[in-house]
Amino acid sequence: MSEAVIVAMARSPIGRARKGSLVDMRADDLVAQMVKAALEKVPSLDPAEIEDLILGCGMPGGEQGFNMARNVAVQLGYDSLPGTTITRYCSSSLQTTRMAFHAIKAGEGDVFISAGVEAVSRFTKGNSDTLPDTHNPVFATAEARTQDFVGGGHKWSDPRLSGALPDAYIAMGQTAENVAQISGVSREEQDRWAVRSQNRAEAAIKAGFFEREIAPVTLPNGSVVSKDDSPRAGTTYEAVSGLNPVFRPDGTVTAGNACPLNDGAAALVIMSEVKAKNLGLKPLARIVATGVSALSPEIMGLGPVGATRNALINAGMSVADIDLFEINEAFASQVLASARELEIDEDRLNVSGGAIALGHPFGMTGARITATLINNLQTSGKGLGLETMCVGGGQGMAMILERIS
Repeated sequence: MSEAVIVAMARSPIGRARKGSLVDMRADDLVAQMVKAALEKVPSLDPAEIEDLILGCGMPGGEQGFNMARNVAVQLGYDSLPGTTITRYCSSSLQTTRMAFHAIKAGEGDVFISAGVEAVSRFTKGNSDTLPDTHNPVFATAEARTQDFVGGGHKWSDPRLSGALPDAYIAMGQTAENVAQISGVSREEQDRWAVRSQNRAEAAIKAGFFEREIAPVTLPNGSVVSKDDSPRAGTTYEAVSGLNPVFRPDGTVTAGNACPLNDGAAALVIMSEVKAKNLGLKPLARIVATGVSALSPEIMGLGPVGATRNALINAGMSVADIDLFEINEAFASQVLASARELEIDEDRLNVSGGAIALGHPFGMTGARITATLINNLQTSGKGLGLETMCVGGGQGMAMILERIS
């Protein structure tokens, strides 16, 4: 059975939604630049040998509709390259990597592009001057009508019971409040984690860490963007702890201990180990195993727990075997609660900061974290890393990587 390896990666700088550096970039144009940048790192590869371009997008529609992956292939001049665009919301481009991994293991191809993109700035382009309203799970801030729901030994609020919300996609901030409540993660702990994320990202930026994974973006006006917008240098606990709750008047989730809204794209070149060897390439990392999970949508932030356990079972490993962890920082409450449930040593977790500082462009995040995890493994000389994230609707996803070079 073939092994799947990552041979190249590129991610864009992450822009602030609606007011940042990438507001004028269409999603397809943005991800096309990242696919091109990743392929330029493997000049020995003939693009005609790529089996498929698999693109993740959290919220496909509008400018992000019409199967962007195929549009990107044609835009780059690869008329014979198939493309598909898929969503698993926040883990969309981790799902695309998983699909490439499975295809290679099954012997159904040797070369794949796994990519992800989200242009939140342009969700409503041409339709409205406002972002999506409170019916959208990402942006909703109104307090939902709730009733108590008890299960699994925990108690949380379930808007579905009152008929306020008919489906799984409730406001993400409400789920973060639920997780904080049932796991006992305090406001102070959330704020201190947020400061940690910002401070570590600041230190990594000063050390040139992210320059090793960022591919500069050329804007429509010809100017070039090469740095993330969102990190806030000099962030202090005093500043973060003074912010008001966003989702509940008596809540603990604030704009400071949650990720911002962002734009960005990333791409990975994934090959069979044999193909990489034939092309004379030194792979960056081997994909060891993946895992998915599901749980009550009201506590979707704990999705990393089940997904991580499933990935470890598939790999025949335990938490103790993993050198470095990356949990996507949608909210500080869910990172802390998940890490503690899994008994992850926080010294091995998000060592260069996370999405609270860098941002979380939904479709991009899976591939971005893969790039950052490989970067961290290379920097530290460690061998095994695991990335995981919660997923809107009540899911989790995880992947284990082994550094090769």
